[in-house]
Amino acid sequence: MLWITEFSGFFAAALAVILLSPSLQSFSPAAAIRSSHLDAYFRPSPSPSDHSLDNFSYRESPILRNAAECRFSGGDSGVCNPSYVHVAITLDFVYLRGSVAAVNSVLQHSTCPESIFFHFLVSESETSLESVIRSTFPKLNLKIYYFAPERVQSLISSSVRQALEQPLNYARNYLAELLEPCVDRVIYLDSDIVVIDDILNLWKTGLGPSTIGAPEYCHANFTSYFNGAFWFDERYNETFKGRKPCYFNTGVMVMDMEKWRRFGYTETIEKWMEIQKAERIYELGSLPAYLLVFAGHVAPISHRWNQHGLGGDKVKGSCRDMHEGPVSLLHWSGSGKPWSRIDAKHPCPLDSLWEPYDLYKRSD
Repeated sequence: MLWITEFSGFFAAALAVILLSPSLQSFSPAAAIRSSHLDAYFRPSPSPSDHSLDNFSYRESPILRNAAECRFSGGDSGVCNPSYVHVAITLDFVYLRGSVAAVNSVLQHSTCPESIFFHFLVSESETSLESVIRSTFPKLNLKIYYFAPERVQSLISSSVRQALEQPLNYARNYLAELLEPCVDRVIYLDSDIVVIDDILNLWKTGLGPSTIGAPEYCHANFTSYFNGAFWFDERYNETFKGRKPCYFNTGVMVMDMEKWRRFGYTETIEKWMEIQKAERIYELGSLPAYLLVFAGHVAPISHRWNQHGLGGDKVKGSCRDMHEGPVSLLHWSGSGKPWSRIDAKHPCPLDSLWEPYDLYKRSD
């Protein structure tokens, strides 16, 4: 096939990253799409418990008000208020400190902080985190969504780093089902970021016909995100035919929830996860499924909105420098996290840019 011939130059590069060579199995698309029984998995928020919070103490964030030029219509419409900028982020004990700093940074740099609504995705085994976030941000517009790990557990395959296998990493796949139908757009942010620009500028990004927008990195070796079981199988290697796929980082995305629901992308991602579980076509956590579904159809956003890789490589977490150009968002993707390196008294130089947003209250 002509298209495969055009990709032949990439196959050799793909071979270099093959870690496993699973046997090829027959594939039935219909059988690979999982049904969703949402009532069994997305349950009402249980009452928070404070019994496990002894080591999680945070200073209260200062109360910030909208500037005079903000156009915000009040009322009792709650989360459905059309004036809100919607931001989704996960909360868990391991990354709680990062999530708190991320929220604080968004508020600190927002012209209209009262016009932001935060949607927190939390594992239903960590219900006590709700009281932490409410006490740290007492005036924050927010809602907690409890996510059951079993919703996705059986679909998760092993990855290059154990942290990438946690079910909460996959909760963003279900935002269109978790969030209220009136929420037709949301900004998804990872927990290891700080925003140093007005989030409204990101919110206004035009997506055109695309379902998601993100900074793209077309110079990256795209073939390295999949292994030979993918590239040499004719059932899969035409996935990107007619597309110009580029790598993008899923830690910062503007997402059109109306389009996501209409086209059933949750089920499409689940289908690819089932294929991965059976045939091992990639090695890296939740990212490749997004590449398979969206790469080549992503609305490009300025690179300033994801200065990623500051956590270093996936294993050692070595220090990294920033890419050239303006910066609106710093992202410590990789295995090294700024709070851990700061506490260990071995920070990287750029970790000092995260520290001003840290609200963690040390006991010493």
